Amino acid sequence: MNPIRIGYGNDIHRFAPERDLFLCGCKIPCRLGGLLGHSDADVAIHALIDALIGALALGDIGHFFPDTDPAYKGAAGEFLLTSTLSHTAFAGWSLGNLDMTIEAQEPKLAPYILPMRENLARIMQTDISRISIKAKTGEGLDAVGRKEAIKASCVVLLIHNQPDNNQ
Repeated sequence: MNPIRIGYGNDIHRFAPERDLFLCGCKIPCRLGGLLGHSDADVAIHALIDALIGALALGDIGHFFPDTDPAYKGAAGEFLLTSTLSHTAFAGWSLGNLDMTIEAQEPKLAPYILPMRENLARIMQTDISRISIKAKTGEGLDAVGRKEAIKASCVVLLIHNQPDNNQ
């Protein structure tokens, strides 16, 4: 087995004025509301989950948490991430690092970067130095730039702590 694996994930959700905005498990004030989705629509955590699942070639977030399953209706991103990490496939793997970009024309995310990093480090039981989050705008282009959506992308490096020669 290769002792390191890289995964990539991305996601996009449109705004929903009646909802609260959650990014990386943090509630963030936004005059445009939150994001539309079956769960709490935490687009950043969804991208992270896809990256984690992709690193181990386990499919995608829809396979783990189908939007047709009422058990995940309104589910918090933090719950989905914790559930993903508790899957037996992740035993023996630890996070080397995580690099995430969140694209939002609004709200401005700079004041929330540190709390988002701290929250992901807490959930993933790792040092904050392994968590990078960057914020970008849509420069007035596409659905993000027109303030219709927020998009996130994430890459993760996983390191196997005890390589198993049988896999």
